[in-house]
Amino acid sequence: MIPRAYGPEARFCPRCAAALSTAPPGGCGDCGYQLFVNARPTASLIVLDGDRFLALRRAAEPRAGRWETPGGFCDGAEHPAAAAVREGREELGVEVTLGAFVGMYVGSYDYQGETLPVLDCFYLASIRDGAVTLDPAESSELAWFDLYAPPELAFPTMDAAIRDAARIAR
Repeated sequence: MIPRAYGPEARFCPRCAAALSTAPPGGCGDCGYQLFVNARPTASLIVLDGDRFLALRRAAEPRAGRWETPGGFCDGAEHPAAAAVREGREELGVEVTLGAFVGMYVGSYDYQGETLPVLDCFYLASIRDGAVTLDPAESSELAWFDLYAPPELAFPTMDAAIRDAARIAR
């Protein structure tokens, strides 16, 4: 859980607990601590098989039932490339080999009543080892879609990344 004390709705300084005169970004008038509303980094895979990419149907909110690329939030100081490989294990049950870095996209993610800024990092990938097994808490089904005629995905950053991946893969 991301504490409201650090988000755009913060009302008190997380360092000294003084009331804030303005919502972040800004500083605490008592102790000078600066609060920022930084994007949370994520890492996602665009798993390719020829001209097809793997998509998962979201099992949970936000946007349950929509197609998405496998991925998730980076842990602490985890590099997005390492997070992408970890997400391949967690969401697909496979080992992946990362290919080209597709790009970074600024987006948003609705979480517990807040809209959080995110910085979504996408990598091309291939399955190196294992058969795909979905985590039912994350995904209800999988499908392979044409990279050059994708469906609308759960988040606009995914749509943009798929368009860019199609240009890179040509």
